[in-house]
Parts: sequence; C-alpha cells; structure tokens
Amino acid sequence: MTALVNSADAAVVADTAVVDGPTTGGCASSVTELPWIEEAGKVAPQDARALSKLFFDRLRTLDEGTRDYQYARNTLIELNLSLVRFAAGRFRNRSEDMEDIVQVGTIGLIKAIDRFDLSREVEFTTFAIPYISGEIKRFFRDTSWAVHVPRSLQERRIALAQAKDALAQRMDRSPTTAELAEYLDLTPAEVNEGLVASNGYTAGSLDLPAGENNEEAAGSSFVDRLGEDDPGMEAVENLQALKPLMAELGERDRAILRMRFGQEMTQSEIGAELGVSQMHVSRLLTRTLTRLRAGLLTQS
Repeated sequence: MTALVNSADAAVVADTAVVDGPTTGGCASSVTELPWIEEAGKVAPQDARALSKLFFDRLRTLDEGTRDYQYARNTLIELNLSLVRFAAGRFRNRSEDMEDIVQVGTIGLIKAIDRFDLSREVEFTTFAIPYISGEIKRFFRDTSWAVHVPRSLQERRIALAQAKDALAQRMDRSPTTAELAEYLDLTPAEVNEGLVASNGYTAGSLDLPAGENNEEAAGSSFVDRLGEDDPGMEAVENLQALKPLMAELGERDRAILRMRFGQEMTQSEIGAELGVSQMHVSRLLTRTLTRLRAGLLTQS
C-alpha cells in the first residue's frame, strides 16, 4: 500500500484498503475531506505517520461527538496500534497475558490522541510512547501486588531495591538501614516502612509445606502450625442461634436477661427494679437460662 501526503492537502493513492472520502449515505463528506481507510491497522508505519498528521489536523476542527469526529479519532487509534504493540513488547516476560497488556496500552494511546496538539511540533510517536508505557506500568503497580499497598510505598520499594544494588556493589556487602536512609535522603523509619511494605508484593499460601528439610514437618502445612480457631467464632454462632430463642421469651424474662447481662445489675437490684425478691429473680433467671441451653443443645 502506498499513501502520499503533502503539507497543503492529502492525495491518497492506495489499493482497495483506501478509497476517496468518508461516505455518509453514499456521498463523500464535504466537512472533513478525509480519506476513507477500510483497514487502518494494515497501513505501513511510515504511511501511518503521514496519515496521522492529516487526521490530527482535521480532528481539531471538528466538533466532539459528531460522526466525522468519531471517524477521525477511531482511525487515529487504529493507525497507531503498532505503537501499543511496540511498547507492550518490552513487557513480554511478565506473567500477565500479552492481550491484557495491549488492551491497557491502548487506553494510554487513546489518552495520548485526546491530548496531542500538532502545534507543539513534536512527533506523535515521541508524545504517545510515554503515555502508553505509563499506563502499562500503572497496570502492573495496581495489579501485581498480593495485597494493596499505597503507591508511595510501592515506589519507595523500587528505590530501595535500586539503592541496595548500588551500595552493595560499592561496599561489597549488604547496606545497613542507616546507609540506605542516608543514600536516599530518608529517615530510618521510612526505610523500614518501605522494607516492610515490600513483603506485600508476593504472598505464600498457608497450605505450603511447613518445612521441606524437616522430616518431622513433612506432610504438615503452615496452616496446621500457625492457624488456630478464633474464639469469637463460637460466640457468633451462639448469638445467631439465640436470636430466635430470645424472641420466644416473655417481656419480663427478656428484661431480666437484659438487666443481668447487659447492664450487669445484681439480682437484688433487678428485684428492686421489678418489685420482687432476690430469690424470685434467681428462680426466674435459672428457669430462663435452662430453657435457652436446652434450645441451643437441640439446635446443635
């Protein structure tokens, strides 16, 4: 395919992939005077750069949201998808699927197209690559960590890793916290915070073997050695089981339970509140608690 574009106007000479003028109801558009490109993704890179200048020049004169504006913008995206594939290729060794990386990079390309201005006299390629790469790197920062860590700590982790390598080569040993702090102009507390945050980048499973070199630990996992039952779980289960049983009690029985266990009143104080003896309160409490225990045992 060959496309020739001069500074005054565009005369496109191409094969079946390019025909004159975008059509609206079979008529060439008199607004944009842009070539209609059937398969913009197959245009050669050199021709794509020339055509992009033409489309950018027309795009800034069109009203956003119109059909001509959408055609020009979408064509610019397709013409420059090779930039996304080029930038994504730098991350081919990552574990993420390349298709996902390209999709994220395309978002960066769209942002670059929306913000590009020909009057800056900068090549669109030079302008777009940082946007595309930045969007991909942001994707890795936001999704690669095993737990959520503030971006400032993520960036500090990278700086600490680079500082460790530089100081280790210079001193032929691992640098101390104080040396890292001085090198990065940070406080020792900030260095420690970054080192602790780096532990959130990856996470191991509790189901992993607890000690591969220990015969006694063979067959056991970390969850067997570190995990324990939460004592509050049984209380939560009992609370849920008690709710329907409490609803079956009379108002006086519920009031006695509320005063005894909610307000921590003595039996004598409850008796004075209800106008009965302490012994009667004791009998009522015993009867109510026996009924609730029986209900819980029945459910279990």
